[in-house]
Amino acid sequence: MSALSDDTLRKILIQIQQTAIQSRRALDLSVQQTSVKERERRILQLTINEIAQIPGDVNTYKGVGKMFMMVPRTDMEKELKTQEKELTDDIVGLNKKSKFLEKQFNDAQSQIRDIFHNAPRNQ
Repeated sequence: MSALSDDTLRKILIQIQQTAIQSRRALDLSVQQTSVKERERRILQLTINEIAQIPGDVNTYKGVGKMFMMVPRTDMEKELKTQEKELTDDIVGLNKKSKFLEKQFNDAQSQIRDIFHNAPRNQ
């Protein structure tokens, strides 16, 4: 391996560190978003289960701004299930993104370790 100048090595190291920091921040944000969407999905699942337990002739209402609007039960169930599917798809996408960002972060960390491990020792 040819020796790189200190200035070049320093620039490479700074770039790798920035990549690691950006990957870590994006990973933390992705994990936080996944947690929020999991919570929303769980609330939807509980709501769907509660609606399924009530008799068919009971009126259901949906909040619209500061008022409530009567909605047929089948429409309400369909809408909630659609929202649940969208959240599930979002969670799957965020999990894939998290795996990619975690790999990117680990690669940057590995590159930093390699640079320090292979750096010439000044004595």
